[in-house]
Amino acid sequence: MRKHVHASIAAAAVVLLVSAAVPAIADHDPDHELDVKSRPAPAELGVPPGQADHRDFPSMRNMHALGQSPHPAAFEVPIAEREISSDLAFWGKLAIQGNYDGFRVIDISSPAKPKLISHPRCNGDQGDVVVWENIVVRSWNSPAPEGRLCMGEEVPVGFEGVHVFDISDPANPELLTAVEFSAVGAEERGTADGCGSHTSTLVPDLDNNRLIVYSNNSSGDNRPVCDAMDIIEVPIDDPAAASHIGYVPLMDGTLGTNNGCHDAGVILGDVNMLTCASGHAANVFSIGEPGGGTLEEPLWLFNIEEEDPESGVKVGTPGVGRWHSAAFTFDGEVIILGWEPGGGGQARCTADDPDINKSLFFYSAEDGSKLGQWVLENPQGHDENCTIHNYNVVPLRSGDYVLASGHYQAGSWIVDFTGIQEGVEPESVAWADPPSLGPGPFCTTTWDGEDTPTDGCRLGGSWSSYWYNGTFYESDITRGLNIYKVSDRALAGAIRLPHLNPQTQEFTLR
Repeated sequence: MRKHVHASIAAAAVVLLVSAAVPAIADHDPDHELDVKSRPAPAELGVPPGQADHRDFPSMRNMHALGQSPHPAAFEVPIAEREISSDLAFWGKLAIQGNYDGFRVIDISSPAKPKLISHPRCNGDQGDVVVWENIVVRSWNSPAPEGRLCMGEEVPVGFEGVHVFDISDPANPELLTAVEFSAVGAEERGTADGCGSHTSTLVPDLDNNRLIVYSNNSSGDNRPVCDAMDIIEVPIDDPAAASHIGYVPLMDGTLGTNNGCHDAGVILGDVNMLTCASGHAANVFSIGEPGGGTLEEPLWLFNIEEEDPESGVKVGTPGVGRWHSAAFTFDGEVIILGWEPGGGGQARCTADDPDINKSLFFYSAEDGSKLGQWVLENPQGHDENCTIHNYNVVPLRSGDYVLASGHYQAGSWIVDFTGIQEGVEPESVAWADPPSLGPGPFCTTTWDGEDTPTDGCRLGGSWSSYWYNGTFYESDITRGLNIYKVSDRALAGAIRLPHLNPQTQEFTLR
């Protein structure tokens, strides 16, 4: 049963959210697995798999490849030389693509012909990005070794935290400041160990002329010191004055100490909630009315844990994986969670893997009760790293539930989960699934600890896949930015946005 609701949009967004141009559409076919474009493998075309154009990916017929901003890269090089593409953020006609060495500013005014404007260099891994007007905040994940630079400036040895940039001139971004967490950790957490900034989630606090950035640390070993989210304040009129202003402590789960957030999803409007994808127990908070709490002092509501009764695999078991990403439906009624078994460096979407390893999970935002799950439909090879990774929900006037998601070498998927509260099974709307990148030093074990039956894998595929204004943008680890259009009635009536930080939903639709 499809749900039809009316929109209730936050005042700050209502002026900018204008009517959407609806593309040519077609009904999606329940027998979609039969409706697949047949293309020769890249090897048959004489093209190395890592350089294969997304136009050559196997896909559903309603998944139309548009432009590409190429950026070849590989994990199989020394750490200091990696230029891996990571997460995405959007402001107007600009896409900001994170990179292990800085970020790329890309003109997407013509999705069929994206143009690289600049690539400011900042040689620290992960490179997750958020954007607000001319301000970009970039995550620096791991302690800086000697000799690392950011925009030509030497980065102190041991630095962990974020850098703040001014992109008023997109062709010539300027480094404004750095906010160091390692020093903060020594002073306030009673330890010299920092927690890094693996990802960031931006919340505009326009009443106070500031941005709140929740920095999600990179701890993966249940260190109690990193059992929190860092909070950064960025004055909009003076972003160079950005500073660390506090922590959000996390609640432990049934496995004991809960490690820090890998990522956090926020919804504002008349919901004001935050879900932290933390360790084995995702923490759900209220950050304002009606539930209480504030941006600086979120109010903990409940935890969400997940276990597969058949295999016994539990999300967040030490050494297995952890909650990875979180989002909400635009009515604030459903939380979507994904996790990362194998840490993204293993093949966890094979036909032999239990469903829990390759699923999106849906929970009630009222009490955390499970509503259902979607299982990746295309089994991947043992030579393809794969988990559920980064995704966002499409803002639809109908109130229907559709999301775009990226799954490493399983590629990009569009999933309709309308009616999940009534027990309706989610269904795939579209997908593009790239060929294997071939053997390499990763993907060494199966989910149950056996040696992999192949010669390992190279790391690659879709880091993130997001809907933005009628178009789907895929940040491909080894290839750059791939752009798609999807023709399907499930996407009719989507609301156009002036900007998008995918982990932040700035309004509600009721």
